[in-house]
Amino acid sequence: MKKIYKFLILSILVLNFNMLNLLADTPHVIDFKKILNESEAGKEAQKILKKKLTQTFDKFKKDEDQLKKDENDLINKKKVISGEEFKKEVTKIRSRVAKLQKDKKISYDSIGKMRNDSKEKLLKLLNPLIKNYMKDNNIRIILDKSSVIAGDQNLDITSKIIAILNKEVKSLGIK
Repeated sequence: MKKIYKFLILSILVLNFNMLNLLADTPHVIDFKKILNESEAGKEAQKILKKKLTQTFDKFKKDEDQLKKDENDLINKKKVISGEEFKKEVTKIRSRVAKLQKDKKISYDSIGKMRNDSKEKLLKLLNPLIKNYMKDNNIRIILDKSSVIAGDQNLDITSKIIAILNKEVKSLGIK
């Protein structure tokens, strides 16, 4: 009878050990887009970037409207002013349009760079948090959810990572 108990206990221990190893080998998934969009730092960065984009758009819209108004005024004056004067004014408006387009491109590129830098900064802050979570929970591999076709929802640890990130990182410090 004692041999049977010893055998059962040994079997249970071996099965538990195998289950822990199997669990450690199971890949978990993280939805990085969700982390970027739903974490406090990510939301704050998006809010700031959206505000900058809106302000920039409004500024350039105002400038474009003024250019259109000036162009219409020039067209209305065409018969009143000389041909040479008209050409000078057209050249001025064209140079203003070119400058506006250049400024617009520079501004939007700058906002795009800020967006990419913010994303990169958040991912750099996230990396050690994920590594600690992996170590604490005996996880050997984590995959990006976008590269997984199908999987068990219980393997998705995104919400847990967002909670840790929110606790550790409140802001990315972009302005």
